[in-house]
Amino acid sequence: MKEIFTAASVEEAKAKAAESFGVSADEIAFNVLEEPKKGLFGKLKGEAKVEAEYNAPAPAAEPVVTAAPAAQPEEKPAAAAEEAAEEEAPAKPRDTAHDAEKTEASLRYIREILAKMGLEDVKVTSESTESGVNIEIEGEEFYQLIGKKGELLDALQYLSSLVCNKIDREYFRITTDCGGFRDKRKAQLERLAHKLANNVKKSGRTHALEPMNPYERRIIHAAVSEVEGVTSKSVGEEPYRKVVISSTEKRPYGGYKGKGGRRGGGRRSKPKPHYDITTSFEKNYKKPKPEDDMDLGSGAYGKIEF
Repeated sequence: MKEIFTAASVEEAKAKAAESFGVSADEIAFNVLEEPKKGLFGKLKGEAKVEAEYNAPAPAAEPVVTAAPAAQPEEKPAAAAEEAAEEEAPAKPRDTAHDAEKTEASLRYIREILAKMGLEDVKVTSESTESGVNIEIEGEEFYQLIGKKGELLDALQYLSSLVCNKIDREYFRITTDCGGFRDKRKAQLERLAHKLANNVKKSGRTHALEPMNPYERRIIHAAVSEVEGVTSKSVGEEPYRKVVISSTEKRPYGGYKGKGGRRGGGRRSKPKPHYDITTSFEKNYKKPKPEDDMDLGSGAYGKIEF
């Protein structure tokens, strides 16, 4: 089993691989394809890309028993044989005692938090999965506090994971849900991604979504990949990392824009010529007269009062 994982750092990419395969990172063979590069002021740019390969242990060989020759089974294509081998390969045995201990630690922590929040009519149950446990929190009062994006569920999931994974180094995945909120949120994000991707494809303009957690970003990337002519990538650093959707097609020709950002060449109109239509009489009348400089403020008529 081989797969490529991307994240903000190599360590995060390896953690994603361990979470996806349901095993510890020590049992996975990693090949670092790309590392983030340092930019201005030492800030990392780009993403880390890691190729992870995990091979499940083969079943123990059974003793050979001599028997009469039997009819040879029909040969299968190589691809079908590989798929069958993967299906028949046993999963890595888990320590059920530790799983039960971690599950109980998570349930106890969540119940304590809910009790301190004053939520009494709430039921917390668990269901085991291949790599961990799903914790279902039931209660109308709690459902109303989840938040539009499930912030409360995310916080309980993160904190309870920290609590239970301190027991040993084996990664144990915790997923919290309430009333099918996770499925509803996934459908909502998929509709949003399809809508924005089609808008970007039509307009050719890049669109950046609001910051999301890694789980929701993966949903957006998967939905965008279903629309031709667009692509998506994650930019920024946690907790402000977000998805940017951009077009892979050239923008249609929209007319020439000249200098100044105006269509049609952008030439400025020349000022209209000014024609002097003043008559010679007006020009002579407006000329200063000698008497204009005379002092009329003195003499018999210098001051007249009414």
